[in-house]
Amino acid sequence: MRTLKIYQVDSFTNEKFKGNPAGVVLNADELTDQEMLHIARELNNSETAFILKPDGTDHEVRLRYFTPKTEVPVCGHATVAAHYVRAIVHNLSSSTVIQKIGIGVLPVEIFKEGNDYSIMMTQGKVEFYPQLAVKNREDIVNALGLREDELDQRCPIQIVSTGHSKVMIGIKSRLRLNELTPNLLALAQISKMINCNGFFVFTLDTESKDILTHGRMFAPAIGINEDPVTGNANGPLGAYLVKHGLVNHNNLSFSFTGEQGYAIGRSGLVKVTVRLQRGEPEQVKIGGEAVIVFKTEIEI
Repeated sequence: MRTLKIYQVDSFTNEKFKGNPAGVVLNADELTDQEMLHIARELNNSETAFILKPDGTDHEVRLRYFTPKTEVPVCGHATVAAHYVRAIVHNLSSSTVIQKIGIGVLPVEIFKEGNDYSIMMTQGKVEFYPQLAVKNREDIVNALGLREDELDQRCPIQIVSTGHSKVMIGIKSRLRLNELTPNLLALAQISKMINCNGFFVFTLDTESKDILTHGRMFAPAIGINEDPVTGNANGPLGAYLVKHGLVNHNNLSFSFTGEQGYAIGRSGLVKVTVRLQRGEPEQVKIGGEAVIVFKTEIEI
């Protein structure tokens, strides 16, 4: 029998039962892939992070991520959750930790603030895919229950990735964003056709000077009907906003805060920083706060 230490953590918030919940399994080295999948399914969060010892000299810790259905290469909110738990358990000082995840070896910054922490992770390579074919675009708009005149015409419907690709769909109204009831089966079918499982609907319609964007993310093809707060959507969104000239910046960097989860009662905030090279988005960091909801031990 092995005793596992498991944490339930809400990321991108400092309030319990807000933000995006993630499971974190501390001592996961002896688990098989099937056991990790079973634990993720049992916890039933959109993702659970499994913390493992390094398997090389170029990193200090390894993370693997499982949804209730499958392993995924990277997950923003589960990364924040995992490093928040590590910082609490090991009483870490402000520091940079090098992690190995499915998309490579990347740094994670830990900021100690009093007796608490915030986490900032560097995401993977910024990639812009060609704009979607007209038929795919129409299918997505219809599946989301949107009309053409509700779209923000400045925003092409396009797949963008910083390690785990998402479709960016800009709309005009925050009210309309919160009303969406998409056809999840249709979105899952579209995912197979375009080889992208996440649909991030966002708006620049905001009343807060501290919040630039509001968004919702649907990924039914991997068992996530709606993800409360998504680092792997808000990060690519930052690169997208720069790429399409939707924001002002100093040609070196651009930072903003994105809100997500309001429509399902789990609002959270993602801090995004985009580093530019010759005016183009080159690297993205995302991060935020977290809070441990509970911890437990199980034997398997």
